[in-house]
Order: sequence, then C-alpha cells, then structure tokens
Amino acid sequence: MRSLELLIETPNMSSIDSFSVSSDLITELLRSMRLRGVQYRRIHAGPPYGLGFSDKSGHAYFHFVAAGSTVLRLEDGSLYELSAGNAVFIAHGAAHQLLSHAGAEVQDIDSAVAAPLGDTVCAMQVGHSADSPDNALLFSGCMEFEFGSLQGLGRLMPGLMLIDAGGQRYPGLMPILATMEREVSAARIGFAGILARLADVVAAMIVRGWVECACGNASGLVAALRDPRLAQALLALHQQPGRDWSVAELATLCNASRSVFAERFQTTLGTPPLRYATELRMRLASQWLTLERLPIEEVAQRLGYTSQAAFSRAFKRITGNSPGASRRQR
Repeated sequence: MRSLELLIETPNMSSIDSFSVSSDLITELLRSMRLRGVQYRRIHAGPPYGLGFSDKSGHAYFHFVAAGSTVLRLEDGSLYELSAGNAVFIAHGAAHQLLSHAGAEVQDIDSAVAAPLGDTVCAMQVGHSADSPDNALLFSGCMEFEFGSLQGLGRLMPGLMLIDAGGQRYPGLMPILATMEREVSAARIGFAGILARLADVVAAMIVRGWVECACGNASGLVAALRDPRLAQALLALHQQPGRDWSVAELATLCNASRSVFAERFQTTLGTPPLRYATELRMRLASQWLTLERLPIEEVAQRLGYTSQAAFSRAFKRITGNSPGASRRQR
C-alpha cells in the first residue's frame, strides 16, 4: 500500500519562478470554471466497510477524510492510505472504492441507506455504528466540471490527484473543507447554497495548485498557461474572443516575431493560433447557448460575427452541429 505523503510533491518554487506563471491568465481560467450537478455525502464509516463508486464519465469525484483514515483502491488494484486531512480528486470519474481495509466486502454507494439533508446532500452510516477510534468521517462529492473557454484543460488533468489539505501547495484549503463539513453537520437554512460556493473555491484551489506545481513536464495547454512567451496572447484571446485577431497582433503582444510566435504556439498547443481562436469562440458559443440559454443572434454578436448565418456556418464547421441542434441536444 502506498502512503500519501510519498506521493505528494513538495512545491518546487524555483520551478514556479522559471515558468513565470501568468496570474491574469490563471485568474481567467478560474473565473470561467463552474461545477454543476454536485451531490454531497457525509459518511460515518466504522470498520469493516467497503464503498464502491461506479465509473461516471464526464464527472469528477472528490473525497475528504475529516477524521480517522480510509483506504482508496483504484480499478487497477492500487491501494492508497488516506488519513485525516487528506483528500483525493478523481478528475475523470473513474471507478474506485473506499475501504476500511483491503479485504473488506464492498457495496455500491448508491445502494447504501442514506438520510436526505437537502436536495443535494445526504448523510450515511456504514459499517459498525459504535464509537471506535478506527471510525472514519468522510466528506464525499460527485460533480460535473465546466471549464468554459478553457474546456480542453479538463482532459489534461491527471486521473488521480492526491492532496494534503494542510500542505504547502494548498494553503487555506483545510479551513474551507472543515467549514463545508460543519455546514453539512449543522444543516442550517441555506447550507446547500453555501456548500455550492465553497465547492467552487475548493475546486479552483486544486486546479491552481496543479497548474503551478504538478506538471513540470506538461505539454499543451498546461505548458502554455505557464509560458510567459504565450501567456499574453492566450489572455488576449480569452478576454477578447470576438476580436478579429491576426497572428502578427498576437505575436506583438508576446514581443516575438510572427514566425517565432506561430511556431511556438503550434508546437506547444498543437494547433495554429487562429484555429485556436476559432475553436475558443465555438466553445464559448456552446456554453452560452446551452447553459446560459442566450439567443443565437446575441451569441453571434458577442463573438464578432457580422451575421447569424456566418456564425451558424462557423459553429457547424467546428462542432458538427448547428447552434439550434446543439442547444436541443443539451
């Protein structure tokens, strides 16, 4: 069994400095990030117990150990011991289990008896109910991530992120998690709304910590987020998606020649700058059409298209669907 402490990297501050993380660009990323469909469980677990969480594509799981300890087992059989203050983030919704010990019998979490505390929160008691020093208090959530204009970032996140909530990489995370646990325990009026806002903050802190410290050999969008030679161009594209950008204008923002900028952009992100700009517009358009339910004409105007027809042609070319069909499918 692997110990969590051996798996969490200590932040390499020289690495952070050398990449000169763009604060404005990371802020733009975190501002556009949303959680949807969050379901919470507060679990009192006394040994022996085993809880199985099924594969949920398009979702993420988050578990926080508020007290005691538990064992995480992944689909490949890997075991990780989690103690109080540890958390785990499973970005792509892979199946896994939380156990009192490796040989514990497992039941599906959805089949366990739960007491509703609200529309999105429930409390559970599994295993033995008697007080024991081996009992664990777990705070669990399942949610959908929406990264907005930086949707491609979600696909780059590692399947498993092991987190020491009290560690250097995540300052301030432990008090927020403790507050969430207290809100669930007290179940005061409006606590579900408070949980939703706190969950946004927790997710943002986890993503920020990953971008800063956990991807020293990263490529693609993550590397671009940390590259000062590309960060200004990316920030401009995301802040002004409706502008008719040229490669020369973007290169000027990065203090680079047109050819050097275009080559570096293509090498790092795997797509030419103007293609990236068009795909960005369509990701935003999809979000505005399906989640915010904006009229097609308004979306077209926001993104700088001179007519709804021109926007619809571009949208279908990139996404494969018309704007109206995309909204109906959602």
